[in-house]
Amino acid sequence: MEIWPAIDIRGGQCVRLRQGDYNQETVYGTSPAEMAVHWFHAGAKRLHLVDLDGAKDGKLSNLAPITDLVREVDIPCELGGGIRNEESIKTLLDAGLARLVVGTLALKNPDWFCEMAQKYPHRLVLGIDARNGFVATDGWLETSSTSAIELARQFEGAPLAALVYTDIATDGMMKGPNLEEMKKMNEQIAIPLVASGGITTIQDVKNLYEAGIPACIIGRALYERTILLKEALEYERS
Repeated sequence: MEIWPAIDIRGGQCVRLRQGDYNQETVYGTSPAEMAVHWFHAGAKRLHLVDLDGAKDGKLSNLAPITDLVREVDIPCELGGGIRNEESIKTLLDAGLARLVVGTLALKNPDWFCEMAQKYPHRLVLGIDARNGFVATDGWLETSSTSAIELARQFEGAPLAALVYTDIATDGMMKGPNLEEMKKMNEQIAIPLVASGGITTIQDVKNLYEAGIPACIIGRALYERTILLKEALEYERS
């Protein structure tokens, strides 16, 4: 199972939000690049980055710290947040990102997303953030009437790298992931699943591994040290 340590960036700093709430922020560091180097030396083989300002504002807002981060570590990095046009895709891939997570625009303009997936095969990731089974958009500020599984099914024929599925109700709450929803998505959708949200203990990682989930993102638990990265990486080596 792939382990993706998360680095969320807001105002150039490393932060974590609770349930995507921009008013419930914890700052964990002033330098995303230094944080990336820390996880790299701890054994991380890949990193999941989020431009929180971009997710909220719909534009690239932390390009400089993101570019600096990618230059500092020789491992694949993926980024989500604020990717709403092809220009952003080109800019970020040219900056060295391995793959990009697109959520809001995939929902609002699926034809465009499929076109971009064909143009940049296996470089784009479908990002689905769900609240009560329905897709949330615009930095989790809005909830749509589209179900998460319904959205994912629209893109099963596209050459995507993966599907990052985040359960908003559990994200940042340190109470465990929504295992049943993750299993349901993994069983019904052919796109490789990356589980995100609420992963708090090494038992949570084990449960996802035993459920056949191919990858997971771990955020606050690493920063609060309720999971040690070296322990999680044992499941990556299994």
